[in-house]
Amino acid sequence: MSGRSPLSDNQVADELKKMETFIKKEADEKAKEIRLKAEEEYEIEKASIVRAEINSIDSLYESKFKKAALAQQITKSTIANKTRLKILAAREQTLDKIFEEAEEKLKKISQDKKTYKPILKSLLEEGLLSLLEKKVTIRVRKNDVSAAKEIIDEARKDFEAKAGFAVDVSIDESNYLSSEIAGGVVVINSTGKIEVNNTLEERLKLLSETALPGIRLELFGPSKSRKFFD
Repeated sequence: MSGRSPLSDNQVADELKKMETFIKKEADEKAKEIRLKAEEEYEIEKASIVRAEINSIDSLYESKFKKAALAQQITKSTIANKTRLKILAAREQTLDKIFEEAEEKLKKISQDKKTYKPILKSLLEEGLLSLLEKKVTIRVRKNDVSAAKEIIDEARKDFEAKAGFAVDVSIDESNYLSSEIAGGVVVINSTGKIEVNNTLEERLKLLSETALPGIRLELFGPSKSRKFFD
């Protein structure tokens, strides 16, 4: 038989009370722990969702911004190209006008015989030196025949002094140069296969090709797009 006496009703009630208090405390602490963990997980999930939405929005606007920037760049490039082409066209028109005016002035040169005869003589002599043959035929405009006859002897003498041999020069009076041109001479070798075109129009054409870069530079300045220079 045990020496411990049985618990009284009050003692049983106190023990039950203590157990109830302990269980309630443990339950409260567990509930608090669960609540805190749930809140923490909620905040983490919420932050993740918000971050994902922000990234989605940023990505969307970044894509739109890139498209807008590209469209703007294309527009700027298109406008720049159109402007550049307009400027180039205007420059070409200016140059064309310059050479058209020069061609009109050429036609007036032959009207002044005093000025024209030395030019015709120089063009003939240059043609003779280009061919370096003993016999040539020349073609001129019909209204330049008299002037040509006057300068042939002088041109021949100058040629002989430079070339070291004489040359026979005859005028083709059956096939004149067009009366529409400004003047000058075409020098043809004895076989008729080689000719030197020394008309005023041809000389202007050659001048336009060789002097054009310098004229462009003088009129419009150096090209900004050109990286290398001769």
